Amino acid sequence: MSQEWNIRSRGHVCSFCEKPLVDKAPLISALKETPGGYERFDCHPECWKTAERDWKPFSQWDGVYFAPVKEEKKEALKKEDAGELLRKLMTLDDPAMKNVVYVLAVMLERSKILVERDAKELEDGTIRRVYEDRKQGDTFVILDPRLRLENLGEVQQQVVALLSGTKTLGEVAQEEEAAEPAAEAPADEEPQSEAK
Repeated sequence: MSQEWNIRSRGHVCSFCEKPLVDKAPLISALKETPGGYERFDCHPECWKTAERDWKPFSQWDGVYFAPVKEEKKEALKKEDAGELLRKLMTLDDPAMKNVVYVLAVMLERSKILVERDAKELEDGTIRRVYEDRKQGDTFVILDPRLRLENLGEVQQQVVALLSGTKTLGEVAQEEEAAEPAAEAPADEEPQSEAK
């Protein structure tokens, strides 16, 4: 699959019976890998058990459905900006930004905005992490670039520069592309420490 990451929104009707999902009721969510990306399924637990499927989920998790509500009060500015930046980068689908995307996702996970639902190692050795936005229900499938500790500080500075507006996406992408050969470990060398 050529996409390094992907985002899918939570549905509001059952993917199988097409009846509306009920606020605060149990929910089964799953991702199906297709040639065009990931297809998300949100359904009643009983529909998941009885539905005929000829495919195995890429990822599956139990959750609770929360009906969308208009938020009266905004979160702290930094957290909102980080979430908006992550969504913007996900739609750009620029492989040069994979380290920044990953660090933003981990930041939002630590801020309890995102929750990691799954991690899959693919045949080519890459790891895709499945995150879900706790409030909005959006699902993010993000490539884990296996950042080394010595590269983490630079990526964190890039994230701070983007959030503060002191650097543009283009400037950070150029920095990432220039640093890429130096950041990759030789094929026979195991990464010593990972950012996660």
